[in-house]
Amino acid sequence: MTRELITTAHDELELAERLRAGDQSAVADLESRYGSKIYQLAFRYMKNREDAEEVTQDVLLKVYSKIGAFRGDSALSSWIYRITFNTAMSRLRTRKAERAAEAESRTVSTRSADRGEGAGRPAELADWSSMADDQVLRGQLRRKLARALRDMPPIYRVPVLLRDVHGLTTEEASALLRVKDETLKSRLHRGRLILRDHLADFAGGLSLHQWGQAINPQFFHV
Repeated sequence: MTRELITTAHDELELAERLRAGDQSAVADLESRYGSKIYQLAFRYMKNREDAEEVTQDVLLKVYSKIGAFRGDSALSSWIYRITFNTAMSRLRTRKAERAAEAESRTVSTRSADRGEGAGRPAELADWSSMADDQVLRGQLRRKLARALRDMPPIYRVPVLLRDVHGLTTEEASALLRVKDETLKSRLHRGRLILRDHLADFAGGLSLHQWGQAINPQFFHV
């Protein structure tokens, strides 16, 4: 084994230990060292930037929250890239199932129409304009939110993801990060303020319900 490989293996083990110890600076080092490679792999599977960015953030959070499961049998990088593959495949399977459900729904609707189940009732013209505008806004919001989370300092991003995306309680999130509840609340508050500033352009175009969906795991497909 060359000296470079030995150094790399030692650095990976050291980073893993720092993550287990809840070292906040290790989160930034994790993203700095592996973020771009995770994104490249995610993009290869997902085929678009938006989904690749979301997979990247999901993987980084999984690595941080599940580092206790890393036994060191393989390189940390290999473990991380395996998580990337599994996360991307899970997201693709979810999309395939959603498309299948939508296709089945359209088929049922067509069969009902062919049987004349809607006959005798006056036709109602749907107003698609507001729905189209809503979808455009949601798409724009989703992309901007993904970028805002990506650019946010890890010390604030991780609490936001744990509480607002993955639904952990304050106690669960603070225990995972090994910080006091008040510290967690302070960082969460700061992270939410950063997101609000990034998303200020959408304040007038979305309802309160849509704002709530912006940080909902179903919106992210996490």
